[in-house]
Amino acid sequence: MEEVKRYIVHIDLDSFFVSVERLKDPSLNGKPVLIGGASDRGVVASCSYEARKFGVHSAMPMKTARSLCPQAVIIGGNYSAYSQASRMVTDIIRQSVPLFEKTSIDEFYIDLTGMDKFFDCYQVASELRQRVIRETGLPISFGLSSNKTVSKVATGQAKPNGQLYVEHGKEKAFLAPLPVRKIPMIGSKACETLLSMGIHKVGDLQQQSLKNLERVFGRMGKMMWEKANGIDFSPVVPYQERKSISSEHTFQQDTYDIPAMQQLLVSMTEQLTYRLRQENKQAASLAVKIRYSNFETITRQLAVSPTNSDLVLFPLVKELFAKSCQKRPVRLIGVRLGKLSEGAFQANLFDNHEKNQKLYQALDQLNQRFGTKTVSRAITMGISTRDFNPFSGEIEE
Repeated sequence: MEEVKRYIVHIDLDSFFVSVERLKDPSLNGKPVLIGGASDRGVVASCSYEARKFGVHSAMPMKTARSLCPQAVIIGGNYSAYSQASRMVTDIIRQSVPLFEKTSIDEFYIDLTGMDKFFDCYQVASELRQRVIRETGLPISFGLSSNKTVSKVATGQAKPNGQLYVEHGKEKAFLAPLPVRKIPMIGSKACETLLSMGIHKVGDLQQQSLKNLERVFGRMGKMMWEKANGIDFSPVVPYQERKSISSEHTFQQDTYDIPAMQQLLVSMTEQLTYRLRQENKQAASLAVKIRYSNFETITRQLAVSPTNSDLVLFPLVKELFAKSCQKRPVRLIGVRLGKLSEGAFQANLFDNHEKNQKLYQALDQLNQRFGTKTVSRAITMGISTRDFNPFSGEIEE
Protein backbone atom coordinates (compact mmCIF):
# COMPACT_ATOMS: atom_id res chain seq x y z
CA MET A 1 0.00 0.00 0.00
CA GLU A 2 1.40 3.38 -1.03
CA GLU A 3 2.30 5.66 1.88
CA VAL A 4 0.17 8.79 2.10
CA LYS A 5 2.23 11.96 1.73
CA ARG A 6 1.35 14.62 4.27
CA TYR A 7 1.21 18.29 3.29
CA ILE A 8 1.32 20.56 6.33
CA VAL A 9 1.36 24.35 6.09
CA HIS A 10 2.52 26.60 8.92
CA ILE A 11 1.31 30.21 8.69
CA ASP A 12 2.57 33.09 10.82
CA LEU A 13 1.59 36.76 10.66
CA ASP A 14 4.80 38.81 10.60
CA SER A 15 5.33 41.10 13.63
CA PHE A 16 1.59 40.91 14.05
CA PHE A 17 0.95 43.60 16.67
CA VAL A 18 3.29 46.02 14.87
CA SER A 19 1.67 45.29 11.51
CA VAL A 20 -1.79 46.07 12.90
CA GLU A 21 -0.53 49.34 14.37
CA ARG A 22 1.00 50.27 10.99
CA LEU A 23 -2.33 49.75 9.27
CA LYS A 24 -3.80 52.38 11.61
CA ASP A 25 -0.78 54.68 11.39
CA PRO A 26 1.26 54.35 8.15
CA SER A 27 3.82 56.85 9.50
CA LEU A 28 5.21 53.91 11.51
CA ASN A 29 6.29 52.13 8.32
CA GLY A 30 10.05 51.72 8.13
CA LYS A 31 10.57 52.81 11.74
CA PRO A 32 11.71 50.63 14.67
CA VAL A 33 8.56 49.96 16.72
CA LEU A 34 8.16 48.29 20.12
CA ILE A 35 4.82 47.08 21.52
CA GLY A 36 4.57 46.67 25.30
CA GLY A 37 4.96 48.34 28.67
CA ALA A 38 7.15 51.44 28.45
CA SER A 39 8.59 51.46 31.99
CA ASP A 40 11.78 49.76 33.13
CA ARG A 41 9.62 46.87 34.38
CA GLY A 42 7.78 46.57 31.06
CA VAL A 43 8.35 43.78 28.56
CA VAL A 44 8.49 43.81 24.74
CA ALA A 45 5.41 41.97 23.44
CA SER A 46 6.29 42.49 19.77
CA CYS A 47 8.82 44.46 17.75
CA SER A 48 9.37 45.41 14.13
CA TYR A 49 12.14 43.98 11.99
CA GLU A 50 13.78 47.41 12.02
CA ALA A 51 14.10 47.09 15.82
CA ARG A 52 15.35 43.49 15.60
CA LYS A 53 18.38 44.70 13.65
CA PHE A 54 19.53 46.29 16.91
CA GLY A 55 19.22 43.01 18.83
CA VAL A 56 15.73 43.62 20.23
CA HIS A 57 13.39 40.63 20.53
CA SER A 58 10.06 39.68 22.07
CA ALA A 59 9.98 39.05 25.85
CA MET A 60 13.03 41.32 26.33
CA PRO A 61 12.80 43.84 29.19
CA MET A 62 11.75 47.19 27.74
CA LYS A 63 14.65 48.89 29.55
CA THR A 64 17.11 46.72 27.62
CA ALA A 65 15.26 47.27 24.33
CA ARG A 66 15.34 51.06 24.79
CA SER A 67 19.06 51.00 25.45
CA LEU A 68 19.68 48.93 22.30
CA CYS A 69 17.34 51.02 20.15
CA PRO A 70 16.70 54.43 21.77
CA GLN A 71 15.07 55.80 18.60
CA ALA A 72 12.28 53.19 18.67
CA VAL A 73 8.62 54.22 18.84
CA ILE A 74 6.97 52.57 21.87
CA ILE A 75 3.25 51.73 21.75
CA GLY A 76 1.25 50.36 24.67
CA GLY A 77 -0.87 48.14 22.44
CA ASN A 78 -4.55 47.60 21.73
CA TYR A 79 -5.76 44.04 22.18
CA SER A 80 -9.17 44.78 20.68
CA ALA A 81 -7.60 45.72 17.35
CA TYR A 82 -5.30 42.68 17.39
CA SER A 83 -8.16 40.34 18.25
CA GLN A 84 -10.31 41.74 15.45
CA ALA A 85 -7.50 41.35 12.90
CA SER A 86 -6.88 37.79 14.07
CA ARG A 87 -10.56 36.92 13.62
CA MET A 88 -10.45 38.29 10.06
CA VAL A 89 -7.52 36.03 9.20
CA THR A 90 -9.14 33.06 10.94
CA ASP A 91 -12.34 33.54 8.93
CA ILE A 92 -10.40 33.63 5.65
CA ILE A 93 -8.57 30.41 6.52
CA ARG A 94 -11.80 28.74 7.67
CA GLN A 95 -13.42 29.56 4.30
CA SER A 96 -10.42 28.32 2.30
CA VAL A 97 -9.26 24.98 3.77
CA PRO A 98 -10.92 21.86 5.24
CA LEU A 99 -8.71 21.43 8.34
CA PHE A 100 -6.70 23.97 10.33
CA GLU A 101 -5.39 24.51 13.84
CA LYS A 102 -5.00 27.91 15.47
CA THR A 103 -2.13 27.79 17.98
CA SER A 104 -2.03 31.48 18.92
CA ILE A 105 -3.48 34.84 17.95
CA ASP A 106 -1.19 35.00 14.89
CA GLU A 107 -0.15 31.42 14.10
CA PHE A 108 -1.87 28.53 12.28
CA TYR A 109 -1.27 25.03 10.95
CA ILE A 110 -3.18 23.75 7.90
CA ASP A 111 -3.45 20.12 6.77
CA LEU A 112 -3.74 19.80 2.97
CA THR A 113 -3.07 16.05 2.93
CA GLY A 114 -5.05 14.37 0.16
CA MET A 115 -5.62 17.58 -1.75
CA ASP A 116 -2.47 16.86 -3.79
CA LYS A 117 -4.55 14.41 -5.87
CA PHE A 118 -6.53 17.32 -7.25
CA PHE A 119 -4.50 20.50 -6.59
CA ASP A 120 -0.96 21.77 -6.28
CA CYS A 121 -0.71 22.19 -2.48
CA TYR A 122 2.00 24.86 -2.77
CA GLN A 123 -0.24 26.85 -5.10
CA VAL A 124 -3.19 26.45 -2.68
CA ALA A 125 -1.06 27.82 0.18
CA SER A 126 0.29 30.63 -2.01
CA GLU A 127 -3.19 31.72 -3.07
CA LEU A 128 -4.37 31.65 0.54
CA ARG A 129 -1.44 33.83 1.61
CA GLN A 130 -2.16 36.33 -1.16
CA ARG A 131 -5.83 36.45 -0.17
CA VAL A 132 -4.92 37.26 3.45
CA ILE A 133 -2.57 40.02 2.30
CA ARG A 134 -5.14 41.41 -0.13
CA GLU A 135 -8.11 41.40 2.24
CA THR A 136 -6.39 42.41 5.50
CA GLY A 137 -3.29 44.32 4.43
CA LEU A 138 -1.20 42.25 6.86
CA PRO A 139 2.16 40.70 5.90
CA ILE A 140 2.17 36.92 6.35
CA SER A 141 4.63 34.07 5.79
CA PHE A 142 4.27 30.32 5.41
CA GLY A 143 6.27 27.12 5.24
CA LEU A 144 5.05 23.91 3.58
CA SER A 145 6.47 20.44 4.21
CA SER A 146 5.56 16.94 5.35
CA ASN A 147 5.13 17.86 9.04
CA LYS A 148 4.60 20.59 11.63
CA THR A 149 8.22 20.93 12.78
CA VAL A 150 9.80 21.38 9.36
CA SER A 151 7.01 23.71 8.21
CA LYS A 152 7.42 25.93 11.27
CA VAL A 153 11.17 26.17 10.71
CA ALA A 154 10.55 26.88 7.02
CA THR A 155 8.25 29.76 7.93
CA GLY A 156 11.01 31.26 10.04
CA GLN A 157 13.41 31.02 7.12
CA ALA A 158 10.84 32.56 4.75
CA LYS A 159 10.28 35.65 6.89
CA PRO A 160 9.65 38.48 6.49
CA ASN A 161 6.61 38.24 4.22
CA GLY A 162 7.74 35.18 2.26
CA GLN A 163 7.01 31.51 1.60
CA LEU A 164 9.07 28.32 1.38
CA TYR A 165 8.37 24.73 0.32
CA VAL A 166 10.55 21.89 1.65
CA GLU A 167 9.90 18.93 -0.60
CA HIS A 168 9.36 15.40 0.70
CA GLY A 169 12.64 13.61 1.33
CA LYS A 170 14.61 16.87 1.68
CA GLU A 171 13.74 17.61 5.32
CA LYS A 172 17.11 16.57 6.79
CA ALA A 173 19.10 18.45 4.17
CA PHE A 174 17.03 21.60 4.77
CA LEU A 175 17.51 21.48 8.54
CA ALA A 176 21.18 20.41 8.64
CA PRO A 177 22.92 23.82 8.15
CA LEU A 178 20.66 25.69 10.60
CA PRO A 179 21.61 26.54 14.22
CA VAL A 180 20.15 24.11 16.77
CA ARG A 181 18.15 26.95 18.34
CA LYS A 182 15.97 26.96 15.20
CA ILE A 183 14.33 23.69 16.23
CA PRO A 184 11.01 24.31 18.01
CA MET A 185 10.83 23.37 21.70
CA ILE A 186 14.58 23.39 22.23
CA GLY A 187 14.98 26.09 24.88
CA SER A 188 17.95 28.25 25.82
CA LYS A 189 19.23 25.89 28.54
CA ALA A 190 19.11 22.88 26.21
CA CYS A 191 20.91 24.94 23.56
CA GLU A 192 23.65 25.81 26.04
CA THR A 193 24.10 22.13 26.85
CA LEU A 194 24.23 21.22 23.17
CA LEU A 195 26.81 23.93 22.47
CA SER A 196 28.94 22.68 25.37
CA MET A 197 28.85 19.24 23.68
CA GLY A 198 30.13 20.77 20.43
CA ILE A 199 26.71 20.54 18.76
CA HIS A 200 26.15 23.83 16.96
CA LYS A 201 24.22 22.96 13.81
CA VAL A 202 21.17 20.75 13.36
CA GLY A 203 23.39 18.55 11.21
CA ASP A 204 25.62 17.94 14.24
CA LEU A 205 22.53 16.89 16.18
CA GLN A 206 21.45 14.57 13.38
CA GLN A 207 24.72 12.66 13.70
CA GLN A 208 24.37 12.08 17.45
CA SER A 209 23.26 8.67 18.63
CA LEU A 210 19.78 8.54 20.13
CA LYS A 211 21.20 6.68 23.13
CA ASN A 212 23.67 9.47 23.90
CA LEU A 213 21.01 12.19 23.66
CA GLU A 214 18.68 10.24 25.95
CA ARG A 215 21.51 9.83 28.45
CA VAL A 216 22.04 13.61 28.60
CA PHE A 217 18.47 14.90 28.14
CA GLY A 218 16.27 11.97 29.18
CA ARG A 219 13.00 11.61 27.26
CA MET A 220 13.55 15.03 25.69
CA GLY A 221 16.58 13.57 23.90
CA LYS A 222 14.39 11.43 21.64
CA MET A 223 12.20 14.41 20.78
CA MET A 224 15.26 16.49 19.89
CA TRP A 225 16.70 13.72 17.69
CA GLU A 226 13.42 13.20 15.85
CA LYS A 227 12.87 16.90 15.20
CA ALA A 228 16.47 17.34 14.04
CA ASN A 229 15.93 14.52 11.55
CA GLY A 230 12.68 16.02 10.29
CA ILE A 231 10.46 13.42 11.95
CA ASP A 232 7.15 14.64 13.38
CA PHE A 233 3.89 12.71 13.23
CA SER A 234 1.86 15.13 15.38
CA PRO A 235 -1.55 15.85 13.82
CA VAL A 236 -3.20 19.14 12.98
CA VAL A 237 -5.89 19.50 15.66
CA PRO A 238 -9.17 20.96 14.34
CA TYR A 239 -9.67 24.54 15.50
CA GLN A 240 -12.23 25.18 18.20
CA GLU A 241 -13.18 28.40 19.90
CA ARG A 242 -11.12 28.84 23.06
CA LYS A 243 -12.61 27.75 26.35
CA SER A 244 -10.82 30.25 28.56
CA ILE A 245 -8.64 33.35 28.59
CA SER A 246 -6.04 34.24 31.17
CA SER A 247 -3.30 36.68 31.98
CA GLU A 248 -0.14 36.08 34.01
CA HIS A 249 2.62 38.34 35.26
CA THR A 250 6.09 37.23 36.37
CA PHE A 251 7.81 39.70 38.69
CA GLN A 252 11.38 40.71 37.93
CA GLN A 253 12.06 40.19 41.63
CA ASP A 254 10.01 38.00 43.99
CA THR A 255 7.67 40.17 46.03
CA TYR A 256 5.87 40.29 49.41
CA ASP A 257 3.81 43.35 48.42
CA ILE A 258 0.23 42.08 48.89
CA PRO A 259 -1.55 45.39 48.08
CA ALA A 260 0.42 45.72 44.84
CA MET A 261 -0.39 42.13 43.86
CA GLN A 262 -4.09 42.68 44.58
CA GLN A 263 -4.05 45.80 42.46
CA LEU A 264 -2.33 43.96 39.60
CA LEU A 265 -4.84 41.08 39.72
CA VAL A 266 -7.70 43.58 39.58
CA SER A 267 -6.07 45.27 36.59
CA MET A 268 -5.70 41.90 34.84
CA THR A 269 -9.39 41.20 35.50
CA GLU A 270 -10.35 44.57 34.04
CA GLN A 271 -8.34 43.81 30.88
CA LEU A 272 -9.84 40.32 30.49
CA THR A 273 -13.45 41.45 30.95
CA TYR A 274 -12.84 44.21 28.39
CA ARG A 275 -11.80 41.50 25.93
CA LEU A 276 -14.90 39.45 26.70
CA ARG A 277 -17.15 42.42 25.99
CA GLN A 278 -15.34 43.12 22.71
CA GLU A 279 -16.01 39.53 21.63
CA ASN A 280 -19.55 39.40 23.05
CA LYS A 281 -18.60 36.61 25.43
CA GLN A 282 -19.09 35.91 29.11
CA ALA A 283 -17.32 33.68 31.63
CA ALA A 284 -18.81 31.24 34.13
CA SER A 285 -15.65 30.43 36.12
CA LEU A 286 -12.88 32.43 37.75
CA ALA A 287 -9.44 31.28 38.91
CA VAL A 288 -6.49 32.99 40.60
CA LYS A 289 -2.99 31.55 40.33
CA ILE A 290 0.02 32.21 42.60
CA ARG A 291 3.52 30.79 42.07
CA TYR A 292 6.02 31.17 44.90
CA SER A 293 9.78 31.58 44.70
CA ASN A 294 10.29 27.80 45.06
CA PHE A 295 7.96 27.31 42.03
CA GLU A 296 5.19 25.80 44.15
CA THR A 297 1.96 26.87 42.43
CA ILE A 298 -1.48 27.29 43.98
CA THR A 299 -4.60 27.78 41.87
CA ARG A 300 -8.04 28.43 43.35
CA GLN A 301 -11.18 28.69 41.28
CA LEU A 302 -14.92 29.05 41.66
CA ALA A 303 -18.04 29.01 39.52
CA VAL A 304 -19.80 32.32 38.83
CA SER A 305 -22.99 33.33 37.07
CA PRO A 306 -22.10 34.05 33.41
CA THR A 307 -20.70 37.59 33.29
CA ASN A 308 -18.27 39.96 31.60
CA SER A 309 -18.51 42.59 34.33
CA ASP A 310 -15.35 43.51 36.22
CA LEU A 311 -17.50 44.96 39.03
CA VAL A 312 -18.90 41.48 39.66
CA LEU A 313 -15.49 39.79 39.55
CA PHE A 314 -13.30 42.28 41.47
CA PRO A 315 -14.40 41.17 44.99
CA LEU A 316 -14.23 37.50 44.00
CA VAL A 317 -10.67 37.90 42.69
CA LYS A 318 -9.63 39.51 45.96
CA GLU A 319 -11.34 36.75 47.92
CA LEU A 320 -9.54 33.98 46.01
CA PHE A 321 -6.22 35.78 46.36
CA ALA A 322 -6.69 36.19 50.11
CA LYS A 323 -7.40 32.47 50.49
CA SER A 324 -4.36 31.49 48.44
CA CYS A 325 -1.70 34.00 49.47
CA GLN A 326 0.84 32.97 52.09
CA LYS A 327 3.53 35.04 53.79
CA ARG A 328 6.38 34.13 51.46
CA PRO A 329 7.89 35.57 48.29
CA VAL A 330 5.73 35.41 45.16
CA ARG A 331 7.22 34.88 41.70
CA LEU A 332 4.10 34.94 39.48
CA ILE A 333 0.39 35.76 39.70
CA GLY A 334 -2.42 35.27 37.22
CA VAL A 335 -6.16 35.35 36.56
CA ARG A 336 -8.16 32.98 34.35
CA LEU A 337 -11.74 33.37 33.12
CA GLY A 338 -13.21 30.07 31.92
CA LYS A 339 -16.28 28.32 30.57
CA LEU A 340 -16.71 31.03 27.95
CA SER A 341 -19.97 31.35 26.06
CA GLU A 342 -21.58 33.74 23.63
CA GLY A 343 -23.73 36.52 25.02
CA ALA A 344 -23.77 39.84 26.80
CA PHE A 345 -23.78 40.26 30.57
CA GLN A 346 -27.05 39.22 32.19
CA ALA A 347 -27.88 41.51 35.07
CA ASN A 348 -29.71 40.32 38.16
CA LEU A 349 -32.71 42.07 39.67
CA PHE A 350 -30.64 44.28 41.98
CA ASP A 351 -28.03 45.47 39.47
CA ASN A 352 -28.11 49.02 38.17
CA HIS A 353 -27.78 47.45 34.74
CA GLU A 354 -28.51 50.39 32.46
CA LYS A 355 -26.05 52.66 34.25
CA ASN A 356 -23.30 50.01 34.22
CA GLN A 357 -23.84 49.20 30.55
CA LYS A 358 -23.51 52.87 29.56
CA LEU A 359 -20.34 53.13 31.64
CA TYR A 360 -18.84 50.03 29.98
CA GLN A 361 -19.73 51.31 26.53
CA ALA A 362 -18.02 54.63 27.22
CA LEU A 363 -14.90 53.02 28.70
CA ASP A 364 -14.66 50.43 25.94
CA GLN A 365 -15.07 52.96 23.14
CA LEU A 366 -12.27 55.12 24.53
CA ASN A 367 -9.95 52.15 25.05
CA GLN A 368 -10.72 50.81 21.59
CA ARG A 369 -10.00 54.14 19.98
CA PHE A 370 -6.91 55.20 21.91
CA GLY A 371 -5.46 51.89 23.13
CA THR A 372 -6.07 49.39 25.88
CA LYS A 373 -5.87 50.89 29.38
CA THR A 374 -6.39 54.48 28.17
CA VAL A 375 -9.22 54.77 30.68
CA SER A 376 -9.57 52.52 33.72
CA ARG A 377 -11.17 52.46 37.14
CA ALA A 378 -9.53 54.33 40.01
CA ILE A 379 -8.80 51.04 41.77
CA THR A 380 -6.37 50.08 38.98
CA MET A 381 -4.81 53.49 38.41
CA GLY A 382 -1.54 52.39 40.01
CA ILE A 383 -1.10 49.84 37.24
CA SER A 384 -0.66 51.22 33.75
CA THR A 385 0.67 49.91 30.48
CA ARG A 386 3.99 51.44 31.47
CA ASP A 387 4.32 48.80 34.20
CA PHE A 388 2.02 45.96 33.18
CA ASN A 389 2.11 44.53 29.69
CA PRO A 390 -1.24 42.78 29.14
CA PHE A 391 0.04 40.87 26.10
CA SER A 392 3.28 39.30 27.33
CA GLY A 393 1.67 36.77 29.61
CA GLU A 394 -1.62 36.04 27.94
CA ILE A 395 -2.76 32.48 27.47
CA GLU A 396 -5.70 31.38 25.35
CA GLU A 397 -7.03 27.85 25.74
